[in-house]
Amino acid sequence: MSKAMKIAIVDDEKDMRLSVSQWLALSGYDTETFASGTDALAAIGQDYPGIVISDIKMPGMDGMQLLKKLMGQDSALPVILITGHGDVPMAVEAMRIGAFDFLEKPFDPDNMSRMAKKACNARRLTLDNRQLRRELSDGSQLMKKIVGKSNAMEKLREDILDLGQSDGHVLIDGETGTGKTLVAHALHAVGAKAGRKFVLISCSAFDEDALNRRLFGPVHSEDSFLPAVEEARGGTLVLEDIETLSDACQGKLLQVLNDQGTPAETRIFAISNLQEAGQTVETRLRKDLYFRLGQLHITVPPLRQRGDDILVMFNKFCSEFAEEYGCEAPSISAQEAAQLLQAPWAGNVRQLINVAERAVLQSRRGEGTISSLLMSDPNDVTTVVTTEGKPLKEYVESFEKMLIENTMRRHKGSIAKVMDELCLPRRTLNEKMAKYGLQRADFL
Repeated sequence: MSKAMKIAIVDDEKDMRLSVSQWLALSGYDTETFASGTDALAAIGQDYPGIVISDIKMPGMDGMQLLKKLMGQDSALPVILITGHGDVPMAVEAMRIGAFDFLEKPFDPDNMSRMAKKACNARRLTLDNRQLRRELSDGSQLMKKIVGKSNAMEKLREDILDLGQSDGHVLIDGETGTGKTLVAHALHAVGAKAGRKFVLISCSAFDEDALNRRLFGPVHSEDSFLPAVEEARGGTLVLEDIETLSDACQGKLLQVLNDQGTPAETRIFAISNLQEAGQTVETRLRKDLYFRLGQLHITVPPLRQRGDDILVMFNKFCSEFAEEYGCEAPSISAQEAAQLLQAPWAGNVRQLINVAERAVLQSRRGEGTISSLLMSDPNDVTTVVTTEGKPLKEYVESFEKMLIENTMRRHKGSIAKVMDELCLPRRTLNEKMAKYGLQRADFL
């Protein structure tokens, strides 16, 4: 569930501060009050998790001065100003400076609530976008999103860290839904160009003429963008579905690469999905372009090769969806755990996310099982087919690890409660946690 947004109420009149605060608090907002613009400015930083409602006429720093100061440190902060009757010219000037909206006294409290809701929604979107940008530029955060302890995922993380430090172009391939675009973000974030432009273009999303303009220009009068090769100059250009490039576009891209010299001013990550179709990107690109783009190469492993990571990721996604929908994550039986491990996962991580969300939704309604989701349609890609057999002992250990992990999470790391629920003595629980690499601190 999303955290309640804050609303800072600034007014020199105590009664007005309290009445506005009480009204908005009843609507579910986290309010704080300030008797002066100076006090408010000292408490409201650049990423303030909410909005500001301020009277205009106050002694000392008035509302207009406060607005200018706030806009100077965060131009996307929604500020609603309360004006006196007849102060329309002042309100117009406030909107020009950057005010979100204004209320004219006397105002309808319901109208204020509606305006506050609109402003809070805008603020939440701004903060979410900022957080996403930080995560996409923070190598450590991105590497945490590449979940899993299987050998395949350990190698993938090592490859990202190694190739990220290089200045060469990278070819990223793998089946659809494996997370190739996330890998491209991570490569950029851990490399020398981390603080520079990251431009992503889907080559399959445009017809040939539009793609040619989007990549290389010239910019037509109806276009409102820089060509991608210019926009990404000095940074990273990511080309998804590289195999769909026409011969003409391939020739122009090769010319761009030849003009850059070595080391390349702009780094290119080429993403291909062809592996799933039994083809290779090498056969679809002209050889000179392929050898330029494929000098460094990462193949993202399919989900079915990630072993116990399937259960770890499924639990993670279920927990996230359960929090979003305000319910408990579904319990997984040993049979369902085995089915999750055996499924072919043609859609890979994207499919696993979809199944996890559906599992949470049906669990919230008190109906259905994981098995029913996996076996609901014999023609669907989620149909369970055992493609790679494993010894029974490995299935048992995978389920045991998942069960201990879920119980630890549910009891927030309380060893006593986990021992009680699973009927395990302390020594046995400690041994199993050590065996599966589970740390109590991770669940506190």
